[in-house]
Amino acid sequence: MQIVSPAALPAVDKVLAFAGVQALAVSHGRKPTLQAVRTVLGRLRACALEGSLPADALQEAALTGAVAAVLKAADRPALRAVFNLTGTVLHTNLGRALLPEEAIARVAEVMRRPCNLEFDLAFARRGDRDSLVEPLLQELTGAEAAAVVNNNAAAVLLALDTLARGREVIVSRGELIEIGGSFRIPDIMRRAGCKLLEVGTTNRTHRHDYADAIGAKTALLLKVHTSNYVIQGFTASVDEPTLATLAHEAGLPFMVDLGSGTLVDLSRYGLPYEPTPQQALAAGADLVSFSGDKLLGGPQAGILVGRKELIARIKKNPLKRALRVDKLTYAALEAVLRLYRDPDRLPARLPTLRLLTLAPEEIEQRVQAVAPTLANTLAAHASVTPIRLASQIGSGSLPVERLESRGLRIEPLGGARGRGRRLAALEAAFRHLPTPVIGRIADDALLFDLRCLEREAVPAFLDQLTHLSLP
Repeated sequence: MQIVSPAALPAVDKVLAFAGVQALAVSHGRKPTLQAVRTVLGRLRACALEGSLPADALQEAALTGAVAAVLKAADRPALRAVFNLTGTVLHTNLGRALLPEEAIARVAEVMRRPCNLEFDLAFARRGDRDSLVEPLLQELTGAEAAAVVNNNAAAVLLALDTLARGREVIVSRGELIEIGGSFRIPDIMRRAGCKLLEVGTTNRTHRHDYADAIGAKTALLLKVHTSNYVIQGFTASVDEPTLATLAHEAGLPFMVDLGSGTLVDLSRYGLPYEPTPQQALAAGADLVSFSGDKLLGGPQAGILVGRKELIARIKKNPLKRALRVDKLTYAALEAVLRLYRDPDRLPARLPTLRLLTLAPEEIEQRVQAVAPTLANTLAAHASVTPIRLASQIGSGSLPVERLESRGLRIEPLGGARGRGRRLAALEAAFRHLPTPVIGRIADDALLFDLRCLEREAVPAFLDQLTHLSLP
């Protein structure tokens, strides 16, 4: 193999004059193509300086192909669809809830045309964007009023800033949660300008703990649903009706932060029980906050429902504008909320609920459809074995509950030496496919839980295995 020096590199203009590169300039634009040529020549120059540049790398076909590869990589979106085979349905890092087709259609419609985001069509005046979903939230939860912001943490921040700035908020020590990214309830309280008053202990809090803490500086009582962990054993907590009565006797509002939140009793679909905003309001809560993109199955949003007077105060807070959501979120959220008006058909229409209620037998059918092709593709590199798995709901919802599932165990061939390296290479190869495949490494193997592999997506999954590049 002939090795060439940096002096052998062609000029930028010469490469741009290649017929293939000119065709790339037509399809990608001259400026991006020029940058790609410079990138390719820069890489080749580095190789030449190291004394490792083969002469055939400077052939017209090779250079054109290298420029095309750079342009293709540059055109690839940063936010990409993936196959979620982790076994976590509501995966925070993978976008959480999938939207139903009704929501996707509504989002596309308001993207294409002007809409009445803040225009009251009945009276031809400026409108309140929350009014687009408030009637539905009132109907579904029984609340007097509702407001929407960009996530549940923002909803809690806004409520505390409005109702408790400069004053005390009483919370049980057992409910001082930390969610993903080291985001903690005490931190939110500090940012809201209120003082956290902890009561009880980590595992046991009683009514008298709250009652003894109420004073002249108390602004409200807050109960936080510990959706992302469970304390078991010698425990005690105060239920919502008791806290509501205590707060109201002291002339204070009572707020419940549900975190995840669902508008139906999940147990009717064979899933574990999760508290709902309706139940919290019926128990006496004056304000309830919950997420839009978790168990609700909608877009990222933080939803506040409760007493009309409190919601009105929250809407007047300047932070409300800073935390508001756009027309796309309202369009998607409205479409999802409308599905909840027909709970009997909800599992068939809401992707989150459909995936959570998927029977193991259905998942097994997908395993049987995928396993043979995958085994043939990996025959020289890894073994593929169907196995039973346990999926989890994810995003802090029902943390100890598991859903019976099915999947594949992929083990790299070879001895123990270098096994970790081969396993990492296997995982990376799937992750670098045109549509990345994200599984999880556990028990010295790559595990693919097929709960979230939709039936209609199986052919596309199999087709792209031809692009799998393994060492």
